[in-house]
Amino acid sequence: MKIVIQRVLSASCTVEGESVSHIGLGLLVFCGVTATDTEEDIKKAAKKISGMRIFRNDAGKMSLSVGDVGGSIMLISNFTLCADCSHGRRPEFLSAAPAAKAEEYYKKLADMIGADLPVVCGVFGGDMRISAENFGPVTVYLDTASL
Repeated sequence: MKIVIQRVLSASCTVEGESVSHIGLGLLVFCGVTATDTEEDIKKAAKKISGMRIFRNDAGKMSLSVGDVGGSIMLISNFTLCADCSHGRRPEFLSAAPAAKAEEYYKKLADMIGADLPVVCGVFGGDMRISAENFGPVTVYLDTASL
């Protein structure tokens, strides 16, 4: 799985002009499922996302997780994270998982994180509009293949 985590003061998702989900303080998480991902990748991703200590403590040091600050997570499917841009100018998405697998893993990731933290989702495969008020900014990239 290829994941981008952004620390936000707020984030929202709309589809066709309708509000689908929103959060206040928390993490906006974009997730791309690759064809080679396994159930173990879901577990690794859930653990990292839930425990990522990127919120500041009273001393200004990044040592608190989203749960520590009472925040929420917005999880957005994003197959374009699987892009291969190594040649030419048009990205290839050959490493992205087929839609059925990607949706299954995306939902499992949301359920796994949601067991411990408040999670809202976008619409899998939807033409989403994502708005975010980044906090920092703090942006972290994870690839479960390297965890």
